[in-house]
Amino acid sequence: MGIDLDLERTYRLVVQIAERTGATLVGLLDELEQEAQKRKANADDAEKRKAEREEIFRTQLDPGMTALYEYLTKLVASLKVLQPKKKLHYTLIGYGEIVGYVEHDYELKVNQQPGSKEITLTYPCLIANEECPTVEVQGASKVRTVAGAFQRYHLGGLLEPKKDGSGDVISATFKAKGRIALTATFGADADSNGVKMTFVNFDSLGTATKTVAPAQLNESLFDDIGRYLTREASGLFQEALSDSYRVQLRTKVQQEQIKRRWESKISAQQKTELDQIKRDQSIAGKFGKMVGKDRPDAEKPADGSWLDRLKGLVGKKER
Repeated sequence: MGIDLDLERTYRLVVQIAERTGATLVGLLDELEQEAQKRKANADDAEKRKAEREEIFRTQLDPGMTALYEYLTKLVASLKVLQPKKKLHYTLIGYGEIVGYVEHDYELKVNQQPGSKEITLTYPCLIANEECPTVEVQGASKVRTVAGAFQRYHLGGLLEPKKDGSGDVISATFKAKGRIALTATFGADADSNGVKMTFVNFDSLGTATKTVAPAQLNESLFDDIGRYLTREASGLFQEALSDSYRVQLRTKVQQEQIKRRWESKISAQQKTELDQIKRDQSIAGKFGKMVGKDRPDAEKPADGSWLDRLKGLVGKKER
C-alpha cells in the first residue's frame, strides 16, 4: 500500500509541475497511470488468489481434516482395546539394531485456528533392552558419536565408560534402553492449499514428510494412514506413476531384456569357440606326439608349430 501512495504522490507532483510550467508531460503521465493500473491489477489478483485459497480451506481442507480426526479417534479407540503386539526395528549408526514394542498409550490432539487446523498423534515405543545388543565402542571420537546419537533420540544405555589420564572417555559400553516417541502430525491452512503430513520415528529414527492435495482427503487415504500408523503394509508413500513414466520404465525393461539376450548369445558363442580351440589344440598335441615318435631325436626341430613339423615329415618321405 505504501508503494501505491508513493506512486500517487509522484503523479500529483508531476501534475503540479506541468500546471505551473505549462509543459507537456503527457507521455510521463501516461506511464505513471499505466504503472498505477498494473499495480492495482496485481493487488486485485493477489486478493482473488487469497480468497480462492480461503474458500478451498473452508469447503475442502477443514471438512477433510475433521473427517481425518474422526477416523483417528476411532482408530485409537480400537487399538486401545485390541492392543496388538507390534515389534519395531531401528538402526542406529555406530551401535546397531534397536528393538522395541509399541505401547498403546495414545495422545490425540487437534488445534483449530482461524484459517488453519493441526492434528497430532503421539505414542511411545518401549525399547526391549534384553533384545538389544551390548556394544563396546573404542576411541574417544566414536564414543562421542554414539553417545550423541543416544542423546539426540533420548535413549539411555551408556555403560562402563573408561577414561584416560586427562579424564576423556576413551571407551564405553552401550546397551539401548528407554522409550522412543512416535509422532504423526497433519497440518492444513489457507496459505498452503494442502495437507502436510509429518511422521517422526516410524520407518526409521528420523522424519518423513508427505503433502497431499485437498481432493485426496478420502477414505482410501485414511486407510493408508491407519495402516502406516499401525505398522501394517501401506501405500502411503508409494507414489502413483504417470503413464509416460510407466512407458519409460517398460521401454527400459525391454531394452535390458534384449541386452541380456544378446549378452547370453555372445557368451554362448564365445564358449563354443573356446571349446573348439581347446579341442583343436588337444588333437594337435596328440598328433605332434605321434609324429615325434617316428622321427629320430636329432631330427626333431627345437621349435616350430605342429604344422611345420608335419610339413617337414612329408617332405622327407617324398625325397
